[in-house]
Amino acid sequence: MTTMTSYLVRSSIFGIAALLALVFIPAGTFRYWQGWAFVSVWIVASGAYTAYLVTYDPALLKRRTEAGVSHEKEPAQKIIILFLFAAFIALLVLPPLDFRFGWSNIPWYVSVLGDALIAVSYYIFYLVSKVNTYAAANVRVEEGQKVISTGMYGFVRHPMYFGTLFLIVGTPLALGSWWSLLLVPLFLPILYFRIVYEEKVLARDLQGYTEYMRKVRYRLVPNIW
Repeated sequence: MTTMTSYLVRSSIFGIAALLALVFIPAGTFRYWQGWAFVSVWIVASGAYTAYLVTYDPALLKRRTEAGVSHEKEPAQKIIILFLFAAFIALLVLPPLDFRFGWSNIPWYVSVLGDALIAVSYYIFYLVSKVNTYAAANVRVEEGQKVISTGMYGFVRHPMYFGTLFLIVGTPLALGSWWSLLLVPLFLPILYFRIVYEEKVLARDLQGYTEYMRKVRYRLVPNIW
């Protein structure tokens, strides 16, 4: 078994176990179909995306696994990642608590829509990965890296974060919580500072990025920002 394969097996087992714990311990029960649907969609979507990277772009897979505070070189990004991690944990834990105490009453089809949004987010990640093998999980510029302006990069400068928006909105809906949508605005300043600081690094270190910024005006959402 190769080192990367061993890592993927370990991280997949740990990731699924952590996801199950974060969803079902706060819910206080396994009789939570929205939780099972959410976990199933997450496993299938992320598994399909990982399988694509294993088959077609192992180098990008390695870049995507190098995520977290320890992999960030910029001090500001380390802080931003901490806030992003904390916000996403809250986004996973609050909906099951909502279910447990009956704060929301979301129709089943809204939860299904939330699951669909999660699948869409991973499809966007796939589209980004098709054209940019340097779409790392941390802020850096590598030797030989070039500006990408095709595919999703022709619409927004940070399509990975655009795809993440679907994940952020889809998660509370999939897990059946209206109240958890109140957490969504918390992600906006985090993504704002993540993108602004990232663009400073790219403009400084990646040749041609300044010209690309003039060509593609919007950072995250077309016609908005």
